[in-house]
Amino acid sequence: MDWMKIPPLASLRAFSAFAEAENIVQAGAALNVSHAAISQQLRVLEKHLGVSLLDRSGKSMILTPEGEKLARATHLGFGTIEAAVAALMQTDQDRPVHVSLTPSFAASWLMPRLPAFQAEFPDIPLALDPTPKLVNPSPGGVDVAIRYGGGDWSGIASDLLLSSPIVIVAARTLLGGRSDWTPQELSQLPWLEELGTTEATTWLARHGVEHGPRAGRIALPGNLLLDALRAGQGVTVTARHFVEADIASGQLVELFCEPQNSGYHIVTGDFPLRPATKIFVRWLRSQSGAL
Repeated sequence: MDWMKIPPLASLRAFSAFAEAENIVQAGAALNVSHAAISQQLRVLEKHLGVSLLDRSGKSMILTPEGEKLARATHLGFGTIEAAVAALMQTDQDRPVHVSLTPSFAASWLMPRLPAFQAEFPDIPLALDPTPKLVNPSPGGVDVAIRYGGGDWSGIASDLLLSSPIVIVAARTLLGGRSDWTPQELSQLPWLEELGTTEATTWLARHGVEHGPRAGRIALPGNLLLDALRAGQGVTVTARHFVEADIASGQLVELFCEPQNSGYHIVTGDFPLRPATKIFVRWLRSQSGAL
C-alpha cells in the first residue's frame, strides 16, 4: 500500500460522516466537532484528490458521482474496521484477568479471600499464575502482578498491598526448644526453599555462612512450603505475615527478622487497564487491611 497517496484520516472520517448523515451539522455532532471543521476537512480531501466530491450549487450539499463512489468505499472500509475493533475489544473483555504471584502468597493470602471476590463479581474470571519469577505486566499478557520488595521497580507502577518483614522461622520441634541459634548453627539444619528461589543460601551468605545449608535443602512449591515448615521438616525464609499466627501459638519460632521497608505490592504496567482488571485491583486494595 502506498501510504503517501492515502488522504489524511481526519478528512476521510469527516467525509464518511457527512455521507452517512447527509447533513454537515449532524456529521459534526457525530464526530464531536463543529460543522465548520467538517467543511474544512471536506475541502482538504477534495484538494488532496483533485476531484469535486460535493455539489454545492443547491440549498444543501449533495454528493457528486465521484463522491458517491468514495462514500461507498469509506463506508465499507470504516465499517470493516469498526467490526474488527469491536470483535477485538469483546475478545479482550472476555479474557480472564491474568494475575502473576508467588505460590506462597496465593496459598496464604489470596486464596482464602477469593470466595468473597467471586461472590461480589461472579462475571469476572481470574487466571492465577503462581510463579516465583518476576513477570512484568504487558498488554494481552499478565494484567497485574503481586511482587515482594521495596516497590522501587522501574518501568512499572506499584502500590503497597501488604507490609511485612522477612523472618527466619522453624518449628519448635525441629529446634529442640532452643531459640538462640546462630546462622552458622542453623546451616547445620535442613532448609526449605520455594522452587525457583535461592533465599536460604542468600540469607546465610549475608550472615557469613559461605556454603549454604550444610544439612541439605528441599525445594518445593510455595503452597506446600508452610505445611512442611509446620511439620518440622526444615528452616525457612518467609514473610512474617504468613506465619504470625504460628509464631503467636508457639508452633513456630522466629529466629531472625530482617527489618526493612518491604512488602507485597500490586504491580501494573504503563498502559491502560481493562475494566475487569481495574475492578480486581480496586478489590485487592480494599482487602489490604482485611483478615
